[in-house]
Amino acid sequence: MYIPPLFREERQEVLHALMGQHSLATLVTIGEEGLLANHLPLLLHAGEGTQGILRGHMARANSQWRNLQPDAHALAIFQGPSAYVSPSWYATKNETGRVVPTYNYAVVHAHGPLRVVEDLDQLEQHVRALTSAHETRIGTNWKVDGAPRDFIREQLKNIVGIELAIVKLEGKWKVSQNRVAADREAAARGLRAGGDAEMADLIDLHSPSS
Repeated sequence: MYIPPLFREERQEVLHALMGQHSLATLVTIGEEGLLANHLPLLLHAGEGTQGILRGHMARANSQWRNLQPDAHALAIFQGPSAYVSPSWYATKNETGRVVPTYNYAVVHAHGPLRVVEDLDQLEQHVRALTSAHETRIGTNWKVDGAPRDFIREQLKNIVGIELAIVKLEGKWKVSQNRVAADREAAARGLRAGGDAEMADLIDLHSPSS
């Protein structure tokens, strides 16, 4: 990923936070069918491995897990907040007119070897952990035990687990750091006025002067 120094984010806790908050990842692999990409919720186990371990699952009918190149790493892409930034918001527009539109975003790329998990007991542990994490996040309390045991075991046979041990993390926070303070403040105001407080907050938090 192309990352100018101004946009580089290397703090592991910040990268992990985005991965937890925006857990639907694009999993990219290469194999006999070439490049394959699927969109999967991946649960980060931050305390495992050197930089964390990602666990998820996909349909057994999905060919991606059967077409892994053994010596090639997989890539999981986590897309955080993103927003169009209008040059009409900038103070510089009125001063010089030398402004253009841009797009702000925050993303994390996690690289590492991918392992396939078919053991039903391990899959059940994963599904329980994934369910608990998401139910907690939205304030509900559905549990795997709420469904019949035989039904759950049959459903587990229709999926395979995947485990990515992270060996490289890249973060890019392109959030107006290259603009002067007046333009950054104006962009944040414009985004908030349009209902995008999340990106506006990122602009404030990642100001070069902060």
